[in-house]
Amino acid sequence: MKQEFLRYRLASQRVTVGVLQWLAGIGLLAGMSQPWMGQAAAAGLALMMLVASIVRIQIKDTLLQTVPALFYLALNIYLCVAGF
Repeated sequence: MKQEFLRYRLASQRVTVGVLQWLAGIGLLAGMSQPWMGQAAAAGLALMMLVASIVRIQIKDTLLQTVPALFYLALNIYLCVAGF
């Protein structure tokens, strides 16, 4: 993972991104009992995946390399809009 963040030119943000992903994962689980928490966590993850997609485009990744970020962006938008 360290090498990937170097490739993304975001090495200094690696820990921050990891912590945010953990918190969002906990928020998604909490969304099973508190739907607003799940929706907020999904919105945060959608924003993170939007930024990830933009970064991948900027560093000229292939479409195949960019598809996972786009898939998770769409999934989290669905979770945010459709709710739990």
